[in-house]
Amino acid sequence: MHLKIHENYESLSRQAANEIIALMKQKPEAVLCLASGDTPRLAYSLMTKMAKDEKIDFSRCTFIGLDEWMGIPPDNEGSCHYFLRRHIFEPLNISNDRIRLFDALSTDQKGECKKMDKTIIEKEGIDLMVVGIGMNGHIGFNEPGASVEGYSHVVDLDAATRTVGQKYFREHTLLTSGITLGLGHMQEARKVILVANGTKKADIIRKALEEDVTPVVPASLIRKHVNAYVMLDREAGSLLTAK
Repeated sequence: MHLKIHENYESLSRQAANEIIALMKQKPEAVLCLASGDTPRLAYSLMTKMAKDEKIDFSRCTFIGLDEWMGIPPDNEGSCHYFLRRHIFEPLNISNDRIRLFDALSTDQKGECKKMDKTIIEKEGIDLMVVGIGMNGHIGFNEPGASVEGYSHVVDLDAATRTVGQKYFREHTLLTSGITLGLGHMQEARKVILVANGTKKADIIRKALEEDVTPVVPASLIRKHVNAYVMLDREAGSLLTAK
């Protein structure tokens, strides 16, 4: 694992954007798994601008969804689906046949998980996974105690996730379960980037990077990945003792 503490949010976002662009230049057919959420939003904005300015071709890559709120339709502004379309797929004109997201309305949840796992195997794995970190240390919807070797699955959401998740919705929304890639996918990805910013993430970052590596804090498992990069702003890294 490699750790970089940036002076500010814009600096870490720019590095994350640069990493995605560099991969696309090297491997235009790459398989990308890009998380939704507030933290990576600026990185995606910078990435799409760079792609347009430098005429980087994303038409051959494949986008894999990290997670989704179960029962939330894709046109709901709080859904991960909506976020990715607005901030990545539409700006880059990505065709639907290059996108594989979870169907949160599926009545066959196990089948949906199997389809996603099959897609990743057929694509020979994920080249780059960009993730955030939840206030409870979750990665995707891999909540505390998740299986270290698990793959796609449906999970009952932790109380903290249900509460924090309300910020993505215009009105109070019932959030009980999520569908997500597993920690096994993260560990098998060829490269992982974890981004975090702000004082509110400082304590969980300290736990993930300096306390025991344990599924109780799923993000701590990133320390076992040989090609993982943790990118923080100064506030998120403020409680680390070994800067």
